[in-house]
Amino acid sequence: MLHSRLVPLALGLLASLCALPAVALAAPAAAPAKGDDPIWEARLHSFSQADYDTEVESLFSAWEKATGRHIAPGPKGRVGLKVYTDSGPGMATPIPLVKAVISALERRGYKHDKIFLVGLNQLRMRMTGYLPNLVTGKSPFPGTPIYVLESGRYYDPLWFYDSPLPSRFDPVFMESQTKDVPNDTTVDQDRKSFLATPLFLDSDFWINLPVFTDHPTLGINGALVNATLWNASNTARFFRSPANAPAAVAEMSAIPELRETWLFTIASLQHYQYIGGPYFNSLYTVSEPIIWLSQDPVLLDTLMLDRINTWRKKNGFEPVSDEIRTLDFAHVLGVGSDRLSDAHIICLNR
Repeated sequence: MLHSRLVPLALGLLASLCALPAVALAAPAAAPAKGDDPIWEARLHSFSQADYDTEVESLFSAWEKATGRHIAPGPKGRVGLKVYTDSGPGMATPIPLVKAVISALERRGYKHDKIFLVGLNQLRMRMTGYLPNLVTGKSPFPGTPIYVLESGRYYDPLWFYDSPLPSRFDPVFMESQTKDVPNDTTVDQDRKSFLATPLFLDSDFWINLPVFTDHPTLGINGALVNATLWNASNTARFFRSPANAPAAVAEMSAIPELRETWLFTIASLQHYQYIGGPYFNSLYTVSEPIIWLSQDPVLLDTLMLDRINTWRKKNGFEPVSDEIRTLDFAHVLGVGSDRLSDAHIICLNR
C-alpha cells in the first residue's frame, strides 16, 4: 500500500527490427496506449565519450521530435539522474553515458549544478567511480550534486510504500541488517520503504539509467528495479521473497507521482550479465554497442530478458524461470508492455 499523496494500487536474442526514423508527431498530453511507446536505438562506433555524446544527443532529438515535447527547464529547474552502481565495478551505469546525458541537458538550458545524480550505496558509488577518489580527491563529475540514498538524508517520512514484510522477520539476515540501526523501531516502521523524494518532488523530471543483469528473485534486474527497489529504503527484505518481490516492484513502479516525473529510460548495452547476477561476474557478461531510449521500462526489461535467456541457452544454462512474474505484474498495472511483439524499435543510424 502506498501512502501520503500516493494513490493505493491493486494488486532467443531479439534482432533489432529497425524501422525508418520518421515518426508521426504525438500529442504531448496524450498518454500512449500499452505497447505504443517506441524504443529509439542508436549504435555506437566505440564506447568513447565523443561517440556517447553524439548518439545521446540524437536520441534526445528523436524523442523530442516524435513526442512534440521540447526538453527545457521548468518551474523547479532541476533534473535527477538515477544511476545503477549496486553490482559494483564492472557492472555500473557507464560514466560516459551519464556525462553525455548531462551535456544534452545543459544544451537544453539546464545549469550544471541543477542536474543531480542519485545512487543507493556510498561504498559502491565510490568503487565504481561516481564519488571522489579517496586518494586523489578527483571526481568525474565536478560540480554535480550526488545524492547517496543510504545516507538517509533523501527520504521523506510522509512518502513510503507499506508492505506486510517486516525486515525483522528474517532470522538469518536480521542481525547483519540491523547492526547499525537503533533497536527501538516498531514493527510498523519495519514495514515501510521510504521513497527517494528528490526525483519526483524536487525536479522537473528524472531519467532512469539502469544496467541489466539477471536476478534470482526478480528475473531481471534492470529498468524497473533501478527505479524502485534500488530507489527506496528498507527493500532488501523483498529480494528474499519470490512471491512478494515482483509485486513490490510492479506496485512501486506504478506510483502516479513517480511515473508523472519519470521522463524516460536510457540504457546502454555496453555491458550486461546473463547469469549469476546481480553480483558481477565477468565470465557471463556481454557487450553490444547499442543505446536505447524509451518511455516503456517494462518493454526494455522484456527485450533484455529475451537477450539474457538467449545467452543462457547458448551456454547450456536454463532460461530464467517463467514463474517470476515481475514484468507481468507491471504490465497488468499499466506501467508498460511485457510482449515482445509490441517492440517497435526505431534505429537512428546503421
